[in-house]
Formats: sequence, C-alpha cells, structure tokens
Amino acid sequence: MLNSIKRIVLVGLAATLGVSCTHKTDKKSTVGKENQLPNIVYVLADDLGYGDISALNENGKIKTPNIDQMASEGMRFTDAHTSSSVCTPTRYGILTGRYNWRSKLKKGVLGGTSKALIPTSRSTVASVLKKNGYHTAFIGKWHLGWDWGLKKTEEFGGGWDEFDKIDYSKPVTNTPNDLGFDYAYGHCGSLDMAPYVYVENGLATQIPGTVTVNTGKYSWWRKGPTSNDFIHEDVTPNFFRRGIQYIREQANRDEPFFLYLPLPSPHTPILPTEQWQGKSGLNPYGDFVMMVDDYMGQLLEAVKESGIEENTLIIFTSDNGCSPAAKINELEAKGHSPSYIYRGHKADIFEGGHRVPFIAKWPKKINKGMVSDETICTTDLMATCAEIIGYSMLDNEGEDSYSLVALFEQEKLDKPLREATVHHSINGNFAIRKGEWKLIMCPGSGGWSFPRPGKDDGIRKNLPPIQLYNLRDDPGETKNLHTTHTAKAKELKSLLMKYIVEGRSTPGVPQKNDSIDFKWEQVSFMNQ
Repeated sequence: MLNSIKRIVLVGLAATLGVSCTHKTDKKSTVGKENQLPNIVYVLADDLGYGDISALNENGKIKTPNIDQMASEGMRFTDAHTSSSVCTPTRYGILTGRYNWRSKLKKGVLGGTSKALIPTSRSTVASVLKKNGYHTAFIGKWHLGWDWGLKKTEEFGGGWDEFDKIDYSKPVTNTPNDLGFDYAYGHCGSLDMAPYVYVENGLATQIPGTVTVNTGKYSWWRKGPTSNDFIHEDVTPNFFRRGIQYIREQANRDEPFFLYLPLPSPHTPILPTEQWQGKSGLNPYGDFVMMVDDYMGQLLEAVKESGIEENTLIIFTSDNGCSPAAKINELEAKGHSPSYIYRGHKADIFEGGHRVPFIAKWPKKINKGMVSDETICTTDLMATCAEIIGYSMLDNEGEDSYSLVALFEQEKLDKPLREATVHHSINGNFAIRKGEWKLIMCPGSGGWSFPRPGKDDGIRKNLPPIQLYNLRDDPGETKNLHTTHTAKAKELKSLLMKYIVEGRSTPGVPQKNDSIDFKWEQVSFMNQ
C-alpha cells in the first residue's frame, strides 16, 4: 500500500496543476501583463508577537532585516488585529472573512485529528479567487480540521488521540481542495499535534511508520504517528521551499495566482536549524524568528527574480501574539518584549493576544515606506480580494470583512474604515474596539496571563465583570474606566450585541450564526 501511495504522490507532484518538481529559471516576459489582476501571497506566521519585528519595536532585540525591508518597500500597520488570540479561529476568519465565533467553535482550537470546521458550502478567499480566474494554492499548516479516512466511521469521535482509528491509505475529505484551493499541501494541526503526516491534494504522502515525541524545553511535540518524510526540523524550510517553487512556476503562467502560506513557526516546537542556533543572543525562539525572517527574504527575492514584483501583493502577518512557550520571561530579561508595550500574550483578550505585525507590499499600488494607524482585522482579506478583482460579495460572504484597498492607495477616509472590531480570547471571551475605546466582557485575561481563568479565580471573582480601556491614553490596559465612563461602556456593549445577533458587522442583510446544540456561555452578558 505504501508503494501505491508513493506512486500516486509522484504522479500528483508531476501533474498538480502546474506545480512540477522542476525549478524554472527562465523569466517570461511581463509585457502585456500591466493590466492583469495582481498575484496575492499571504504569509501567516504562527505565534509571532507584534514586538518581534524590529520595524515595529524600536527596542526589539531580534533582528528581522528582511521583513523590515519589506515594510520599507510597502505599508506597515500599527493597529492590526486577528479576530482571535489563538490559531484555529484566526485562520477561520482569514479564509472566510467572518468572525470565528459565528462558527460552531466557541472557544479553544482544533487538534490534528479534528473534523473539518469550514463547511464546503461557505465561500472562502480561495474559492472566490478561483472562480475569478486565479490559480490557488495552500502550502503549510492548516489547523482548520479535515476528515481523515477511517477504518470504521462509527467509532471515530474526532478526539485528539484517536490515531489508531485512522486509515492513512484512504483519501482525506473536506480538505483545502474542497474550499477553493487548486493545490494543497500541508499538515492538519499545529506542528506539536499528531499525526505528523503531510497530505497533498487529499492523500497522505506517506503512511506513518513510526511514533515520535519530543520533550525538550523549546522543541517539544506531542507523541504520535509520524511519517518517514515528515521531519519536524525541516517543516518550515520545506514549506518555504515549496512556496518559493510555486511562485517561480506560476510567474510563468498567464493566470494570476493566490498563495496562502501559513507557517508552523515560530510556534512550538521551536526548532531553528543549525545555521540559526544561537544567532539571536536571546534564546531558541529568537533564533527561530530570525530563521523565518531569512526565509521571508528568500521568498521576496524569488518574487523579484521572477519578474512579478510590481504587481504582486504580499502580506506578512501573524495568527496571534507570542506564546508563553517562547519563554517570554527569558526574552524580557534580555530586554526584548514580544508584545512591545502591550499587555498579555497569546490566548489573551488583552492587546498582546491579538495585536499583530501586518505588512503589505504591492509596488503597483502601495507607495514605499507607508505607515497606517488604521484599525484593521485579519478578516479583511476577503473584502480586500473581492475589491481587487471587482467581485461583489453576496450577503452570506465576508460578513465581517472590510476592504483595505483604500488604505493601500492612501485615500483620505472621512470615517474609520471599520465601524468597530471584535476580539476573542481562547476561552471565548469577547472584547469590542471602537476608535480609542475597548470594552472587555470578562474579568482578567480570558486567556493565559494573570489573572487567568481557572487558575486565578480567587482574584478574578473580586474583579469587575467588564473592563473599559482608552487605548490612546493607556495602551497597556492598566486603568479600568468602566465606572467613570458608563455611557461608553453601554454604547460598546450594545454594538457588540448587535453584531452578534445580526450575524454580521458590515452593512448588509442580517445572517444567522451557525447553529449549535449546546449553551453559548460566553454570551451570557447579553442577558445582564
């Protein structure tokens, strides 16, 4: 069976919609392409903090010259946010343009064996672009679930450790290919979540032949089935190599392309290659960030060498803030703050959980060295792509997505781009941001920093049930103003409830959130 799969994979590699194994170095003339739709490359780092990019943190200790250069050649956003402070929900929002909490997933993340979260009936950025003439590719960490082939369907509950119920020789269904991607290659969960198996266009590239585990301080991953071609240390380099190869090959085709390249780094396992070990002078996390920056430089150079730089939109961002697994205390002891001046980190409802680096480069549209302080959200990719291609979204598409094109073109806005932006923590707690004001609908962090739900409940029970901050005056979220600005708190709560009830936060026909058969505890504030 293994040989059969290998044969299938080899055929797939050779014939996968133009993704061949050869590296074409000849450049196709770009004459006549001036009016073509732009290529779009979306690189999503994993657990990279706002302060980890030196262009965004004047006191940062991690050197990121390539991403800094990208910022100097494009636009950096100082107030960009993910829709969630953890992996899975943010990815849902990026691809659908819809807040993650409208799905069935109300808190937490999926695992490596979880079933598909996005129904194939929902439009995604990829499916919209594909219908409008783009070649679309996903290469990287999926973490939105897909449906593995099973030995006995009725015995599988989607638990994180049900590896023995999976038949890796069977096709995988409800994959990225079913959501608009012409080509799909990657792994299902995070890089510390088994099974450690690459799936390419719905088939495992190899059946797992061993079980691996790593218990290192930085390099740990959970025990689970592992394929022989899945080398943890090489996963990030492998994705970049394939992404760069894809760019070079698509540059020679007439159709525009969309590459979604979600990295598994610098998330755990923190695995800088030997070349980068010790280079940051901080710890392995700092080294890992430097490695990612170097690969970004290679990707940017590949776009340039391919002759498509002028009309290629490249976005680099992160799925949430830096994780405590990076050993933030060690970094801070050496003068580096991954969250910059902001409170908290990954998983939190505080800014450190969801304010992220966001850099866009598109020489044809974006002038060099631009800085935008506009509040944006990673859900905005859908509307941005729709405007770029001249597509009018339906009422049930991109319900929480605003186009960034006007910002790219430095248009003067007569009002904020987004009316307001909703944030969400790993526990499923809400916050809403409008202008300089942010209302948090829980006491404490709602995530992993102090005061933490489930750990510091003795302290949390004595805290106010809501928090109101003025981020202009208090970006570190230190002074809760809910008792002195009750009208503002009431206004923001009312707007948040409207967004939840109407199934959208953009103008349009109200929609329904996905149906659930359990109590949505995190919206209990609506009854108070």
